Amino acid sequence: MKIIAGPCQHESLDHSLKIAEHCFNVCKKHEIDYYFKASYDKANRTHINGKRGQGIFKTMHDFKMLKESLQGLQILTDVHKESDIDLIEEQFFDCVDVYQIPAFLCRQTDLIRRACETNKIVNIKKGQFLAPWDVKGILSKTKDIKANDQIWLTERGTSFGYNTLVVDFTGLDYMLENLPCEVFFDATHSVQQPGGKGESSGGNRKFVPGLTRAASALGVQNYFMEVHDDPDNAPSDGANMLHINIFDKVVENIVKYNFIRNNAS
Repeated sequence: MKIIAGPCQHESLDHSLKIAEHCFNVCKKHEIDYYFKASYDKANRTHINGKRGQGIFKTMHDFKMLKESLQGLQILTDVHKESDIDLIEEQFFDCVDVYQIPAFLCRQTDLIRRACETNKIVNIKKGQFLAPWDVKGILSKTKDIKANDQIWLTERGTSFGYNTLVVDFTGLDYMLENLPCEVFFDATHSVQQPGGKGESSGGNRKFVPGLTRAASALGVQNYFMEVHDDPDNAPSDGANMLHINIFDKVVENIVKYNFIRNNAS
């Protein structure tokens, strides 16, 4: 099992260290591989005045400090441009373990292929606008460069009218049964209400624990969750982020429901 968890964007070294250390220890307790997630630039904010993050240079330097503070910590960050990948590979190679392709960019051929040209794992968020079987078109852009075990695909909800997402568990089941790579379930973005407040995104984090239990009962092994110590005041995605205080309980239930499924007669 694997869990990707962290704040939406990197806010400061102390803040990311607090969240990373907590999630790291929870996952270690439950014997789950942990990947810390934070963005250096939220380039797809709804409004021009939305906070975007600390920038690539400050964030990469802080990622280096995080790795020095937490031995064995693995870090995922999203990339929006091939030039950012070039910069990280040239100047901050050891600071990032997984490149993430954002959902809105999941069909950007050049970006995907540049990420695949590195020796790092590539996590591709399935676009809200894509059917589960259409993901095979994305995988066609990776297979001549990257082995299947170095490509992850993450389900994060499907557009359902204006400002609404829905989790189609039949589609998630299809992905688990038919895709040759590891599949993750993003439980926090799945409860997002994109642009639902006009200038920012809304959401309802209370549904996150139930969705993770359902996904675990279905057979999902890997999860993505944005976690924060003060989600109501987070600079982005706060409405759908999981409070750090219940992260342990959510992970405990994922393990519990997975065990029940695996041992059902």
